[in-house]
Amino acid sequence: MLCRVFSATCLGLEVVPITIEVSVQQGVGIYLVGLPDSAVRESLLRVTTALKSYGFNIPGKKTVINLAPANIKKEGSAFDAAIAVGLLLSSGYVSSQNIGDFLLMGELSLDGKMRPVPGALPVAMKVEEMGYRACIFPSDSAGEAAEVEGVEVYGAKDIVEVIDILNGEGYVDSLKVSREDMPAAMKTYNDDFKDVMGQEFAKRGLEIAASGGHNILLTGPPGAGKSFMSRCLASILPTMEKKESLETSAIYSVAGLTAGQRGLISERPFRSVHHSCSAVSLIGGGGQTAIPGEVSLSHNGVLFLDEISLFPPSILDMLRQPMEDRYICISRAKYKVRYPASFMLVASMNPCPCGFYGEEGGKCTCTPGMISRYMSKISGPLLDRIDLNIRVHPVDSKVLVGGKRAEKSEDIARRVKEVREIQAARFKNEQCFTNSQMSSRQLALYCPLKEGEKAFLDNVIKKYSISARGYDRIMKISRTLADMDRSERIMIKHLSEAVHYRFFTTFVG
Repeated sequence: MLCRVFSATCLGLEVVPITIEVSVQQGVGIYLVGLPDSAVRESLLRVTTALKSYGFNIPGKKTVINLAPANIKKEGSAFDAAIAVGLLLSSGYVSSQNIGDFLLMGELSLDGKMRPVPGALPVAMKVEEMGYRACIFPSDSAGEAAEVEGVEVYGAKDIVEVIDILNGEGYVDSLKVSREDMPAAMKTYNDDFKDVMGQEFAKRGLEIAASGGHNILLTGPPGAGKSFMSRCLASILPTMEKKESLETSAIYSVAGLTAGQRGLISERPFRSVHHSCSAVSLIGGGGQTAIPGEVSLSHNGVLFLDEISLFPPSILDMLRQPMEDRYICISRAKYKVRYPASFMLVASMNPCPCGFYGEEGGKCTCTPGMISRYMSKISGPLLDRIDLNIRVHPVDSKVLVGGKRAEKSEDIARRVKEVREIQAARFKNEQCFTNSQMSSRQLALYCPLKEGEKAFLDNVIKKYSISARGYDRIMKISRTLADMDRSERIMIKHLSEAVHYRFFTTFVG
């Protein structure tokens, strides 16, 4: 007797359908084939123990379980439930009438409970395309897939509920996970711009960065507020659009970071990375599976590198390709995957080893050679990809002692949202969301210049020897500044401010 149960696995964000074939013949023994890894091979003990705990009898004959296609390595514990159903199907505990309508994923504990598995959301997004009507996940994994339209999502707490769903028991409608069950999205942040005294220049730059999704570098002495203002940036970012939310949630699902979550991720990610991180943790990959790195976990959000000059130069230069292409390709001998990586890079640093170069009072004790070596840790190509360079100076003592509260993040966030809405309308039929993501074609289409603006920009390019990439960055910042002014066209004042932010670098004292 041959039975088939349908499951899936994720290679990156690509969903690969897996068919579990169970054949019962004359003989003795149970065998698992189909290129399983150690976690899959161990599933036999988990599955048989779980089924016996509920009193189900395993076929006492030669049982061969094949995971097809056999040329793809099967990893993880997500096939437990499908293997268990295959064994029950061959024993008559499960009806085979509707088995072809369901796709099943889940890990089993020894007492038959369903444990969460990674990848539920991207699998649910592909279920209808693969020809299935519904999918069954563990209850703690089903919630994240509830926003997927056109497919029924069931959440099962144990193998008994899985059997009841497949057999069509009347009560199982209560196990469906619907969008109405999802809680309303709420913004949660602890840092607010109202607690930032002074620093109007830096706050203006951060608002521009948030409005257009631009990369930004804050440079200044210790204690000036660089790290705190960077963390405050999360409080003014708008919630994600549905498409953005699906993309980001799928990445977190594959990484196994959404267990127990209900609905999609709506807040933009803010990933703060320590300078001791490894290349794999930043970019992604691994020995056996290609897990997403920090550049992908910050997709549609912020990647924050505090004290960027302390990162190894080889690690920093790995950011150049995803910053430009907005995706990362991870290529290893056994796999090749591609993850989205469209993030805002927000970085902070001191201008020199002691931190006081360029400040009044002559506190800096660094030699020119020390400063040069310190700054050379950040390569020119990486700096060229930074849109806004902000010099942060210490806050005046009168401002600190005065204790006057600044503008609240809530008010700044309202302006940022309005600017993002302008961009959403502009790029309604385009494959981008913000001005920073515009292609060369879109720059020509949405950033036309009149003769006066062209002459001004021509002089700037000649004077500062601006590269083609630098020109594109200036145009994108100018487009954001024009949107903030509700101006349909880019004017000289927008170009001038963009150039000012572009070249107000750490090398200026």
